[in-house]
Amino acid sequence: MPSFRAVLQITGLRPGQPPERVLQAAEEALASRHLVEATRLDVVRGVPEITLRFLVEAATDDDEAAAARESALAMHDAVEDVATTGVLRVLRQRRGRWVPIGI
Repeated sequence: MPSFRAVLQITGLRPGQPPERVLQAAEEALASRHLVEATRLDVVRGVPEITLRFLVEAATDDDEAAAARESALAMHDAVEDVATTGVLRVLRQRRGRWVPIGI
């Protein structure tokens, strides 16, 4: 099964939302569609970003990429309920490297 990453910048929390809710919302949204293998929170150049690695059912490359994009956008929408966000990136693992697939 192909492996993808959704990487989303977090620029702030919505009022009344605890920080841990951001990653929970992201994981819940992705897990409703795919197997989530790992989650993490990093701070890159002073900006928090969450990364979720997930598997997509095997199909054609285009269909796999479309499913990953659609799921990453659903994750983004779920996170927007609890936080303000910045850039969303989707990457696919190819021969040990993470390659952007675009949104």
